[in-house]
Amino acid sequence: MRKHPLAQMLVIGTIASILGVILALAIDWFPPQGSASARDIDTLYDVLMIVSVPIFVLVMTVAIYSVVKFRARPGDQSDGAPIHGNTKLEVVWVTIPFLIVSALAFYGWVVLDDIERPQPNTMVVDVTGQQFAWSFEYPQPGGAEPVQSNELVLPVNRPVDFNIQALDVIHSFWVPAFRLKSDAVPGIETTYRVTPDVEGTYDVVCAELCGLGHATMRQSVRVVPEEEFTSWLAQRKEEAAPAAGAAQGTGPDEGAAPSGEDQQAPPSDQPEAGTEGASSGGSEPVG
Repeated sequence: MRKHPLAQMLVIGTIASILGVILALAIDWFPPQGSASARDIDTLYDVLMIVSVPIFVLVMTVAIYSVVKFRARPGDQSDGAPIHGNTKLEVVWVTIPFLIVSALAFYGWVVLDDIERPQPNTMVVDVTGQQFAWSFEYPQPGGAEPVQSNELVLPVNRPVDFNIQALDVIHSFWVPAFRLKSDAVPGIETTYRVTPDVEGTYDVVCAELCGLGHATMRQSVRVVPEEEFTSWLAQRKEEAAPAAGAAQGTGPDEGAAPSGEDQQAPPSDQPEAGTEGASSGGSEPVG
């Protein structure tokens, strides 16, 4: 007995959906996880794939089946059958996608809200992008001079707030292992929060086409134990201190008297004091 077309499409779509979901989940889409938020984001991505693949397969199955099954035969110039719309069916296929999208949007909002929730003991790092490199500043307490570096080093298991800006064009600060990225826009400061929880070295890349050297705008971030980070930060402070002192001491000091070696007597037509007296008083000649 010949199966109904809807039953055939249902069987084909179900099999294709199962295979598609298995394939989508088997592919390793991302690099190793390097932050606490990475696991939640990966789970969200898996849920999106589980929901999206069957919908894609359903739509494509109906489209392909209809093209093959109901195509016009060679020489057939007749009109198609007069088919009127089905109101109930239209309500169903609008309501179900609306509910699915709303549920996914709510789930995504919950994950994002959890990621952006303020954490205690948060460290601030200022990130600046320019063609074609990233630079980093570590603000210090008490209004001290911030520590500057071209290398991003972070302590493990400590929340970090990135304040991101650009000096020239739009860039995008992205650490794939953290699963988060944010645009760096001239004149605007953007932020995002992350807690690195796995020690290691990860890529820092620009995810926005920013010029001819865009592909070379790649650096690294080192996630290290707290003690090693404290030692590195202290070393950077020591290296910056002589440079700052040299910059402040450059050039002559205003109002400072010249040294004795550099001091010169002003030219004068008058003889120096004591010279005339010495000549007229006359020393006794050595006889």
